[in-house]
Amino acid sequence: MSDTTYTPRQITERDTSFADAIAGTMVELKDGQLVSGTVVKVDRDEVLLEIGYKTEGVIPARELSIRNDVDPNEIVKLGERIEALILTLEDKEGRLVLSKKRAQYERAWGDIEKIKDADGMVEGPVIEVVKGGLIVDIGLRGFLPASLVELRRVRDLQPYIGKVLQAKIIELDRNRNNVVLSRRGFLEETQREQRDEFLTHLKPGEVRKGVVSSVVPFGAFVDLGGMDGLIHVSELSWKHVDHPGSVVAVGDEVTVQVLDVDMSRERISLSLKATQQDPWQEFAGSHEVGQLVYGRVTKLVPFGAFVQVGDGIEGLVHISEMSAHHVEAPEQVVTPGEELWVKIIDLDLDRRRISLSIKQAAEGGELAEEYRSHFEVDEHGNWVGGDDAEREAAWADYYKEYGQDGAAAGEAPAPEQPAQ
Repeated sequence: MSDTTYTPRQITERDTSFADAIAGTMVELKDGQLVSGTVVKVDRDEVLLEIGYKTEGVIPARELSIRNDVDPNEIVKLGERIEALILTLEDKEGRLVLSKKRAQYERAWGDIEKIKDADGMVEGPVIEVVKGGLIVDIGLRGFLPASLVELRRVRDLQPYIGKVLQAKIIELDRNRNNVVLSRRGFLEETQREQRDEFLTHLKPGEVRKGVVSSVVPFGAFVDLGGMDGLIHVSELSWKHVDHPGSVVAVGDEVTVQVLDVDMSRERISLSLKATQQDPWQEFAGSHEVGQLVYGRVTKLVPFGAFVQVGDGIEGLVHISEMSAHHVEAPEQVVTPGEELWVKIIDLDLDRRRISLSIKQAAEGGELAEEYRSHFEVDEHGNWVGGDDAEREAAWADYYKEYGQDGAAAGEAPAPEQPAQ
């Protein structure tokens, strides 16, 4: 008879218990550990995060962001996967408490330390105005002192809220949780690069437009749209300038010529007069030796008198050319402010000198071109005003302003016209 004993067939084998199997699906956690998970619930006061643990982790609203008083819905969204740091595995209510901002903080410290070591820049929005400066969100709270926000100290910091700023890290202390930033350092570095590029492309002889940024006793500074250049007082005008403010004012738009670019000292020398016509060349081009011109006595010197015969043009009447008679001193013949006819007896453009003669003007001669339309020769051969009506109208205006004797004008009597 055969053996009919029943031996049950083994369906499966278990190396571990069911409880152990369930436990094996759970992650092992400890305080201070970084974990990642999925947002499963967003409330006003907290966010729930599924991290594969036996219970969901709770992120209180204050632990969501380095910003104060935030709305959780502005920080995270349902289904979003985020990183968090374990604050405690079990608080007094038995909850697993997490922090998103401290996870961000841990990651940020590592990045920021590398950036500082490389002397790099950080960037972030301004989230708060505090006493003495700004708080910038760079993954953690970076303090930007008011004195380092711009190249010059800023008094009103409120307009910076929400602006994204770039800055250099000048102080980093993880133990004290202290990060100090400087935007001025970034601006200085950026400005230095811009200045170098600007100077490299600026060449002597170029003509540029600019705006007068300041006026100083020795000249005027002009903003060329990247850097300021200096117009020395000697380059402001072809005429003598006692003070630059008599020629330009802050805000004036000017056209200047670049005289020199000093790369090492980052200085630009400019000229305003170089872009304007040289009055000496203009005068020399329209006048000749032997012509009569009308002028005003500006200064007496022991050897003669200087007479202005054009805008910025002065010539010398030597004492020997003042009169047909011997003259001991110039004041015997002329006085400062007096207007009279003089003859050009020498014109030296290279040396910018004009020699004039009162004596020879009295002997007659040809008028310079600019006077010919205003004067004509009378029957005696003298130059006289051409239009009686215009002349009478001019005298009427003169009497109206100064009176019949002209005493109020403080002017010398009108000089006689020279004979031809």
